[in-house]
Amino acid sequence: MPEISTSKVSRRDQHGREHVVQVRRRGAQRTIRCETCGWRRAAQFLPWLKAEEHLAQAHRATVDPAGTRSGR
Repeated sequence: MPEISTSKVSRRDQHGREHVVQVRRRGAQRTIRCETCGWRRAAQFLPWLKAEEHLAQAHRATVDPAGTRSGR
């Protein structure tokens, strides 16, 4: 049975609210899920980029609270 690992991408919007997308990996499959709105998607390639795009488009959350490019 493949091991399951989870990471997250978090961004803050212009009001300082944090929005988080979980990236869940099981074998070669990756699923991304937004904790704010429940949006989810299978993403085999570039799941962190797709998570960042969702946060920017759906929540206008573009500020990385860690001060780095992504929360990988």
